[in-house]
Parts: sequence; structure tokens; C-alpha cells
Amino acid sequence: MREKPARESLATPAAFINAQSAITGLRGRDLLSTLRSVAAHGLRNPLHSARHALKLGGQLGRVLLGETLHPTNPQDARFADPAWSLNPFYRRSLQAYLSWQKQVKSWIDESNMSPDDRARAHFAFTLLNDAVSPSNTLLNPLAVKELFNSGGNSLVRGISHLVDDLLHNDGLPRQVTKQAFEVGRTVATTTGAVVFRNELLELIQYKPMSEKQYSKPLLVVPPQINKYYIFDLSPHNSFVQYALKNGLQTFMISWRNPDVRHREWGLSTYVEAVEEAMNVCRAITGAREVNLMGACAGGLTIAALQGHLQAKRQLRRVSSATYLVSLLDSQLDSPATLFADEQTLEAAKRRSYQKGVLDGRDMAKVFAWMRPNDLIWSYFVNNYLLGKEPPAFDILYWNNDNTRLPAALHGDLLDFFKHNPLTHPGGLEVCGTPIDLQKVTVDSFSVAGINDHITPWDAVYRSTLLLGGERRFVLSNSGHVQSILNPPSNPKANYIENGKLSSDPRAWYYDAKHVDGSWWTQWLGWIQERSGAQKETHMALGNQNYPPMEAAPGTYVRVR
Repeated sequence: MREKPARESLATPAAFINAQSAITGLRGRDLLSTLRSVAAHGLRNPLHSARHALKLGGQLGRVLLGETLHPTNPQDARFADPAWSLNPFYRRSLQAYLSWQKQVKSWIDESNMSPDDRARAHFAFTLLNDAVSPSNTLLNPLAVKELFNSGGNSLVRGISHLVDDLLHNDGLPRQVTKQAFEVGRTVATTTGAVVFRNELLELIQYKPMSEKQYSKPLLVVPPQINKYYIFDLSPHNSFVQYALKNGLQTFMISWRNPDVRHREWGLSTYVEAVEEAMNVCRAITGAREVNLMGACAGGLTIAALQGHLQAKRQLRRVSSATYLVSLLDSQLDSPATLFADEQTLEAAKRRSYQKGVLDGRDMAKVFAWMRPNDLIWSYFVNNYLLGKEPPAFDILYWNNDNTRLPAALHGDLLDFFKHNPLTHPGGLEVCGTPIDLQKVTVDSFSVAGINDHITPWDAVYRSTLLLGGERRFVLSNSGHVQSILNPPSNPKANYIENGKLSSDPRAWYYDAKHVDGSWWTQWLGWIQERSGAQKETHMALGNQNYPPMEAAPGTYVRVR
């Protein structure tokens, strides 16, 4: 099997937490229960614990004598400063930390706990180990240097940032300077107009950017969990502009950010809304068929829509379907799912129904703990220890522009992960019709990310196998978001592809070929073949029945 990108030898939460965890939530009581069970196991097995304690003591003794026992990961930015290897004090503190890390992992691996309990223990202790890293203290050499260079002002600014985040950011360090961006002015700037609006969505039609355009339009369905403008950040990485410049008539759904009044909006509600938007696209363009594109939960929505249309014998309205990092097969094998028992799922449902919505900030917390060193502790150091402002980064601005999920949709997603209904005919019912994806014979193009821990690539691969029709699967070199934002101008862009889809993702991967460049260009050729004939560009937006209502990005996207 082809070697995967190098990983740290120690397990990291990034390998543990996924989309199910974000939807379900991780309760502190579950982590405390895991720590208590580990402590109880240690007391019941004193010889095992004593043996590893002695090993740790021996390693710490050698560390005090100045030995370097554990090499640092060169990709670990926490310890990139030369002081961690050159200064005796810092070198010893780092080696002590690495020795503790290694011995805890060894203690868990060699215990007689059940595999599930070991997985939970690794998860909890990895979070703990990341939190107690010596880089997260004021003794961090970067913090010490900044303290002296600023005459103590860095500490004052850091305390100010900490207090502000405790009061206004749920105690987590801010990832981005929000004042650096504004929707409609610095992000989501492509010219277009809202041509249709209902209670759930605004439909944006973009102004053409090519001399000729294809007759069949492209309708992009973003996830309900985030705002749509991940597809239209900056001009250099705007997927919308890429599609427009290559002759595709492009429409975008902008979801309303629901509140307590909308607690009864479920998956069927969203499927009906997308069907209505699709019919508006057909009416404006005069096309009988529409190309659908769904990202993440948007992919689940368009799959359910196609199953619904197939049951109604109306699937001919869809020309093709593109799935970006989308789960249709919800079987996820990760330790985080071990916390999602029946009690946890029901508690999650109950909480969202009581509130009416699942707050986007709650999901953001879980997403942040997927990569705590990157998304929490690095900003802890930057904002508090160094006293600096967080960077102005458009992707992180979008990621922090949180949305809510209505309680009914949250419940539907929890049931989706619990029952994995799309893997068997009639397992999922939408708008009163049972869904059988094998009968959905629409050609499909699926994209996954090799480093995606939200929707793991092997699960996305299995999802592709559930579809009927001609299927194409591409494995991008990036993570969840960067797999989508992968323009041809990105020099690091590459992907893996194998035209023969086997039942085993590993077998497919073994025989796949590596291709330099962005998958965007491959998708473009594929979608153009399914977009009908070219015609002279019609510059006017909307039509008599659906006139432009307001300029893009519209109203719904601005609601926080």
C-alpha cells in the first residue's frame, strides 16, 4: 500500500474526532468518566502501573543528566525555536514532557483494558498531553523574548485578550481578527443577485464572466452547518469565479441562519427547498436539467433530493451530481464514536429541542478540539503569551462565522449517524418517499481529502459506491476545507485517482496514480461534458417571473 503522509508517532485528536462528534457533541462527563476508569484500572493493576512508573523515572533521571532520549517531530511548530534544543533547561523540560507522553501511551497500549476502553483512554490523554505542553506556559522561549522586547506590554495585552475571550468567546482564544473582513466587501464579492427567496434560502445567480456559456446551469448547495461563501472567498481561490470564467451558469444557495422559530425544519424541509431552487434555475435558464453540487451536509441533501425525485420518476431534471467531502455512508470507525452511545445521542437531541437550535458555537468548539494544537493552543500562545492579535485569514474568518442548525435537522443527522440508513434501500424516507440510491442513475463526481478528519476519505469513498450511474472518485491532497479550496494556482495541489472502483478503499488506493495539479481542472472537463451546448452569453440576471431582488451576497448570509 502506498505510504500515507508522515504522522507523529503519538496519537492526536485529529485522528479521533469527526463529523459525528461535532453533531453529537462531546460531554465533559464522558471524558471525566474515561479518566476515572483509567485511574481505577491503574489501582487494580499496581504491578503494571509500577513497572511503567519505574521506566518513566529512569527516563527522567537520564533526562536530568542531559541525555536527549526522544527526537522532536520537525513538523511540530510548538518546539521549532532553537532554545528547545540548545538551552539545557528547555531541552530537559521538553525531554521530560516527551518521556511522559511516550510512557503514558505505552501504559495504555500494554494494559489489559478492552480495545474500546484503550481507544477512549488514548483520546482523553492525548487531549490532556496537548494541554500540558511546556510550550503553553509563560516559560515558552518565544513568550520570554517577547516579554523583554516589549517591556512587559505583551503580558498586559495577553491578559486583555484573555479577559475579552472569557467574556465574549466562550473562553476559547480567537482564531482571527474579525474586523479584517466584511461579507460583501472583502469576502463573497463576486457580482450577482438574489433572484429567489423563501423561508429557508436565498438563491443567488452570478453574473457571467465568459463570452459563451453552457446551457445547463450549475446549482451549488453548501452545507447547512456553514455559510456559503467558502465557495467565494477571495478572487484567487473563488470556486464561483472559476466556474463562471469557464462558461458555467452558476447559481448558489445561501441558507438562512435559523433560530428558535425554525426548530421543526428537518431534512425533508431542506430537500423541498432545494427542489424549489432547482426549478427556479430551470425556469430562469430555460434548461430542462440542472447540474447539482453539494458539499458536506449539502451532499447528503442533494442525494436525498435525487432519491426523492427518482421515487417520483422526475430524476431526468438532474444532469449530474458533484459531491464534495460528503458522507452518505455514515459508518465511522474512530474512538470518538465510542462516546456516542444511546444516552449521549438522546441527550443531544433533547438539548437542541429545548433550545430550538444547535448553536454553531458549540459545534465550533468540537471542531477546534479536532486539531487542538493548530486551532486552540497555537492561538493560546499567540494571543495570550505573546500578546499578539490573531491573524487575518479568510478561511478562519469563514470558519468562525458560525451558523445554527434547527433542532429537527440536528435530530435527523443524529439518526443518520446512528442508523446509517442510506446503505440499504428504503432506510431513509424523505418527503414521504423511501430512498434507494442505487436507483439514482445520475453520473456523479466525488471528492475526498486524504487528511480530512471530519469526513474521512474512506467513508466518502464508500459513500460513492452507494450511488448508481457512472461514478468518479478523486482523493485530494488536503483536509476538509482545503480539499474544496484547491485552485489550479495552488503549487502544492495534487490528487490521487483510480478509474476502477473496488469494494475496498485500500485496494483502490494501492492501484491509484498520483497526479500533480488541482482536481478543479479534471472536474471542469467532466462537468462541461454534462452541461449541454454552448450558446451566446446572456448577461441579464433573473427573468420576468424571477427578477433580481437585491445584489449578492444577499441578506441571509449576513445574519449572525
